[in-house]
Amino acid sequence: MMTPPLILTLLWFVAANGAAMLPTRGNRRKRAVLLVVVGVPLLGWLTAVHGPVAGILALAAGTSVLRWPIIHVLRRAGYGLRRGEPAE
Repeated sequence: MMTPPLILTLLWFVAANGAAMLPTRGNRRKRAVLLVVVGVPLLGWLTAVHGPVAGILALAAGTSVLRWPIIHVLRRAGYGLRRGEPAE
């Protein structure tokens, strides 16, 4: 069943993949922040309507698209993801 949160989430994925294909001239961080600001409430809405399984799947897919901001946050938090070291 195609509900508004599901349609908007799919559009978010299309926009995120489109943004990932654009050349990076210093505005990569702005795009990532915009995608996170739009994606987090959308993820909550999707989870509320379709349940936690859909929310976890969307979170995993969104994390794969926005992997570098997540890695950066984990590095700053001190989780040992240093440059040049393989992730365990």
